[in-house]
Amino acid sequence: MNSDAVIEYFKDLQSRICQTIEASENTTFQSDVWQRPEGGGGESRVLKHGDWIEQGGVNFSHVTGNTLPPSATHNRPDLAGAAFEAMGVSLVIHPHNPYVPTTHLNVRFFKAHAPNQAPVWWFGGGFDLTPYYPFDEDIVHWHSVARDAVSPFGSDLYPEFKQACDQYFFLKHRQETRGVGGLFFDDFNRLSFEDSFALTRAVGDAFLLAYMPVVERRRTIPYSQRERQFQLIRRGRYVEFNLVFDRGTLFGLQSGGRTESILMSMPPEVRWEYGYNPEPDSAESRLRDYLSPRDWLTELRQS
Repeated sequence: MNSDAVIEYFKDLQSRICQTIEASENTTFQSDVWQRPEGGGGESRVLKHGDWIEQGGVNFSHVTGNTLPPSATHNRPDLAGAAFEAMGVSLVIHPHNPYVPTTHLNVRFFKAHAPNQAPVWWFGGGFDLTPYYPFDEDIVHWHSVARDAVSPFGSDLYPEFKQACDQYFFLKHRQETRGVGGLFFDDFNRLSFEDSFALTRAVGDAFLLAYMPVVERRRTIPYSQRERQFQLIRRGRYVEFNLVFDRGTLFGLQSGGRTESILMSMPPEVRWEYGYNPEPDSAESRLRDYLSPRDWLTELRQS
């Protein structure tokens, strides 16, 4: 088990993603290197006021601590109180154009050592898509890339990870998914370390293949204030999920992480409107049909 190789990959992934996005933009990411008093640190790279990105960030972190916080032991109560090492890359992109979806990527690796126990390790991560005005073509592409990324490691993994994504990115108080899903896996160590690491690399490497074609198809679609206001309202749901349910946000805050980097995932502008409901039979009301789990690859290809 070589943590150095994982760190090297995560740093390289951060750089490759930033370089690819910068090639499509009119500005660059600004680097913010930080240290954590409890142990470790990271680098936040943030791009603001770009050509198609309103605000986006790509974080690398590598932190250590003496006690795993509750968010990290949610599925592993046996590790309560364990010392830990955690590393990963986390990305959120909030575009200007409401026709370009918001997106999120995370890949991570944990090691924990509870008293009187052998050290344990696991990988986690995934990516998901949050459109405001969904296009079936984009959703099929997104899920096709997701499926192809993990299928070499087992034909059962895409359906499993897709279902886990639908269940995790679900706003219980709204009874809706955050978007159209993708992949989500956590506490993953059922394969060897080498194969689990290869699976995580496959997910990280697939992100740009899944997202950038969607960006290029939608970034120049004209939009009006109506679409912009709908985007801001829907961004409110994104914030609700991140602050109420997201374990990554909770882990960062509970472990004494750097608040500015943790909350980098928040959109720069957002709106809540009391009792908002889109007009019936409008382009905005159409989104409702996409906010529940569906077999996208089967249903949309047959429609």
